[in-house]
Amino acid sequence: MAEPTPRRNEPRLRPAPLLFEPAEAAADPEHFFDLESIEDPRELLSRATELTQAFRAAADRAVEFQAVAAAQLADPRRFDRLTPADIAERAEWTEDYAKKMVEFGRDLMRGEGEGRTSADSL
Repeated sequence: MAEPTPRRNEPRLRPAPLLFEPAEAAADPEHFFDLESIEDPRELLSRATELTQAFRAAADRAVEFQAVAAAQLADPRRFDRLTPADIAERAEWTEDYAKKMVEFGRDLMRGEGEGRTSADSL
């Protein structure tokens, strides 16, 4: 799994609404959020940009949840705690990355991670 690209001092993006597509539309490999039907290149660029920002924001948020889960799983107070190696294996990370994610998750749980992206602490 690729590690996030650092983006320092960027505000958290508000994602554009992502509408779920019907199963038959999603099954068509050429169909992607109806972008293929937009003929005006200005409108296409605008909507594609909105989707890009929404997916980035969603990915950043998901990484934060991964970090919190990793920190919880590594909590020494848990009788069933996992080692960074175990967490890395489950998440398909390197052990070093798992250690960084555990620390980032601890920062988030303490409220110290507010206002920065997941990559800032990694």
